[in-house]
Amino acid sequence: MAQTPAKKKPTKGFEETLWDTANQLRGSVESSEYKHVVLSLVFLKFISDKFEAKRQQLIDEGEEAFVDMPEFYQQDNVFFLEDHARWSFVKARAKQDDIAIIIDSALKAIESKNKALEGALPDNYFSRMGLETKKLASLIDAIENIDNYVHGESANQCDMTEEDLVGRVYEYFLGRFAATEGKGGGEFYTPKSVVTLLAEMLEPYQGKIYDPCCGSGGMFVQSLKFIESHQGKSKDIAIYGQELTSTTFKLAKMNLAIRGLTGNLGERPADTFFSDQHPDLKADYIMANPPFNLKDWRNDAELTDDARFNGFRTPPKGNANYGWILHMLSKLSEDGTAGFVLANGSMSSNTSGEGEIRQKLIEDDRIECMIALPGQLFYTTQIPVCLWFMTKNKKANPRYGYRDRTGETLFIDAREMGTMVSRVHKELTRDDIAKIADTYHAWRCEQSELTRRIDAKEISVEKYQDTAGYCKVATIADIKANDFVLTPGRYVGAADLEDDGIPFETKMTELTYLLSKQFAESNDLELSILSSLKGLGYEA
Repeated sequence: MAQTPAKKKPTKGFEETLWDTANQLRGSVESSEYKHVVLSLVFLKFISDKFEAKRQQLIDEGEEAFVDMPEFYQQDNVFFLEDHARWSFVKARAKQDDIAIIIDSALKAIESKNKALEGALPDNYFSRMGLETKKLASLIDAIENIDNYVHGESANQCDMTEEDLVGRVYEYFLGRFAATEGKGGGEFYTPKSVVTLLAEMLEPYQGKIYDPCCGSGGMFVQSLKFIESHQGKSKDIAIYGQELTSTTFKLAKMNLAIRGLTGNLGERPADTFFSDQHPDLKADYIMANPPFNLKDWRNDAELTDDARFNGFRTPPKGNANYGWILHMLSKLSEDGTAGFVLANGSMSSNTSGEGEIRQKLIEDDRIECMIALPGQLFYTTQIPVCLWFMTKNKKANPRYGYRDRTGETLFIDAREMGTMVSRVHKELTRDDIAKIADTYHAWRCEQSELTRRIDAKEISVEKYQDTAGYCKVATIADIKANDFVLTPGRYVGAADLEDDGIPFETKMTELTYLLSKQFAESNDLELSILSSLKGLGYEA
């Protein structure tokens, strides 16, 4: 008898293998603390490797006289590191009892020599953490093994650049830490599939990109990925952001540095509403995932005359949703577009004047597209959320091939999309993202412009048409007739049932026969039960 071949276990990706190793060393340290330990070491390893490569290049080219001059590194976007700030120095002393102090000293030295990293790295964090020397040494060994992939020892990763590899590790770890921390993880991480969808819809090829609550910088990283996959140039974009939480601000700065991006995240972590770090900014693209339904973000007397709310009611103090909306609208350039995530309640709430603000946004023709997303996409909440897209100008724009959309708003109901990737978490697939983005661009563009570059290929996009249960273009009058509610389900209707080709008369004959048969079975069952009861002495 032939034996059934054993099922092969799924091969772990290198990110997961490294994560498992690192996570086993966490011990009793809280995930919210441990992520700064791991990500800081990943960052230190990366910038050290870049420094050593540049240093060796100078030596090979006979430029030994310049190997200790910071400017010869910084001109190539490489951070200059003193001897005691290099990974090799740290690695050689990994088993010493004072390794935590050595790492803290290295990070402090790196900041002092590289202005772009000012405020980016943990300050005396390792010394305060109290992580066992043995576990810290083992973690350093695990991160050292990233080299196995950088130098092509993993066959399926050999075509990756060092930036790709370390960037993927950093991004993967951010996602895993967010999942581990649950609600707290949402403060620094937006699910990758949601960020990818925003980037595919906004298409940030060139110009100023802004995120007023940038977390760990995921929106900026995904914008860079979009540009690279469409043969654009990262130097054609300028990054602006702001983040309230100090530790998350540091994560964002490190994330940008690993990707070789320079960005203006403000002089310090600060509240976007009360300490706007970019007061004069007019952005071409805004991508954001503001905190859901933020309460008590101001008191009764604050921001009542703020210029960002000119022409509108001051948003209620009990919920910041419309504060974020109006802040982003004020930051848009005349031809710019904003795409952002909000809780579903923002589409229909009339609490404390929110309905009045929404009505004016609609009457001013600022709402371009509304998308209802499925639930379970976020680590912070299982509830479904929505995407808003706003613009100040829906007129035809030949530069981008946009037709005149004045007075129109596109509604997309994507609640049935997504695939479960764990027991509680769902992701939008690549096909889901492409379908939604293509629908949006087909509606936006002239027929002659309906090709898009996806993964370096020209992709034709079908001409837009309303689809019952999925998408619908509505006028301002349509939205007014629905009491200025922006929930896509109100507009797209129910999906058409597919015709199975069976004539109605045939269906009715079959259904009638089936119903008659079920009635007969029901009658037999009733008689059987009564007979059983009678046998027990209970006669009905």
